Amino acid sequence: MSNEKTININMENFETEILSYNGAVMVDFWAEWCGPCKALSPTIDEIALALPDGMKVCKINVDENQTLAQQFRVMSIPTVVFFKNGEAVNRFVGVREKSEYIDAIKSL
Repeated sequence: MSNEKTININMENFETEILSYNGAVMVDFWAEWCGPCKALSPTIDEIALALPDGMKVCKINVDENQTLAQQFRVMSIPTVVFFKNGEAVNRFVGVREKSEYIDAIKSL
């Protein structure tokens, strides 16, 4: 469900890939059973391929990483959380237009 530019996150790599990252990160909280998440997935992958260096896209499976989902108060999915220098600064709940995600991460 991802390409080489999309990083799958778990408890082991969360700090390195997101909290310690000096730059902009878009994190997609999703689940295998979630229809809207599956619909959004190709868009997330396209965004990952199009972003310049210094920005990255990650995915967190909420079923496999419930602690992270709770930590960021993800109540419904898909939820996309935007991080800047390790800090959550914005979030979208539900599916949005591709341009909205791109604008949000580039504004960080």
